[in-house]
Amino acid sequence: MASTRVFRSGNSQAVRIPADMAFKDGQELTITRHGEVVTLLPKRDGLRQVLEELLAMPPLPPSEPLERIEVPERERY
Repeated sequence: MASTRVFRSGNSQAVRIPADMAFKDGQELTITRHGEVVTLLPKRDGLRQVLEELLAMPPLPPSEPLERIEVPERERY
């Protein structure tokens, strides 16, 4: 796992991203934070682009069929 440090760039906080994880220069990114986890993603043009990317993904490997279980009836109140 790579690591880096936070530093100041003007009034903003910045992080150096290692070269092997770098984005294209000038590429717009979307940034989100959930607790301590900060995520950077390439900015998408909309749902059409997301759908195109999902359709371009390889299919999932086949999974084993689920075994059905019988659920007992409950009394109604």
